[in-house]
Amino acid sequence: MSEALEKAEAAAREAAQNTVSVEKIVAAVLAAQAAQQQPTPPAPAPRPEFDAKKWIVIGGVVVSVGLVGALFALAIAIAACAGTGSFLILRSVYLQTQKNR
Repeated sequence: MSEALEKAEAAAREAAQNTVSVEKIVAAVLAAQAAQQQPTPPAPAPRPEFDAKKWIVIGGVVVSVGLVGALFALAIAIAACAGTGSFLILRSVYLQTQKNR
């Protein structure tokens, strides 16, 4: 009977070693499968809600800047016309005084 007991003990030791080996193999296979899996693409970012106040402010700024630019251009045009008119008037006065001499 001791021989049967020794055989049983040897079989139990071998089974324990096989269990550890099988656990290592399963862990290696699972790690390989995890490495092969492609990562899932990230979910698209949610679109921000439409903000009407922002666009009203942007429109107001654009209109204001446009009006200031137009007034500036008008002031330059008036100054150019006034300068040209003054130059022509002074020139004619000068030429008239030169003729009278």
